[in-house]
Amino acid sequence: MADRSLTRRIAALGTLAVVAYAALAAVQILVLNPLAAVPGRTLPQIEAEMARWGESLGTPRVLGLLGFGVALAVGLLVTAWLDKDPAPWDYALGYLAMLVLGAPAYFVASFGAGMALADSFGISGGDHAPWALPLYIASALALVALVTLAVWPRRGAEGAAGVPSAPR
Repeated sequence: MADRSLTRRIAALGTLAVVAYAALAAVQILVLNPLAAVPGRTLPQIEAEMARWGESLGTPRVLGLLGFGVALAVGLLVTAWLDKDPAPWDYALGYLAMLVLGAPAYFVASFGAGMALADSFGISGGDHAPWALPLYIASALALVALVTLAVWPRRGAEGAAGVPSAPR
């Protein structure tokens, strides 16, 4: 029963982390970066000027790409809740992998919006607001945790945290 409780906690926290990551990424792409890229203008003014040039931030595309990760996280949460014989660290690895893949997902989701800003205002298409950095740091830390957890030796029938080790 301890495995089931631990698995559910890992899944709940993992889902929360993925949702928070995607939410910050969406706000960075659709609000913070455009405002930093074109200082002195409001978001509606920026969007109007972009529309005049036949460009947009691509909100549906951004939300769709980032929402895919959220859907995967929720799916893993449901699976963790229903799993009769859960392996908690397998779920932890899954959520860490999602957070690692958040960095390339952010890049892909932000590329079109950045290019649209560049084309409309004659500026660089890169990030102008600093809020992508915490996303990249979170992905890097998740990668370190993923590798550590994947290769951490587990001795005997019980792992260091009292969780049964993976079959050998």
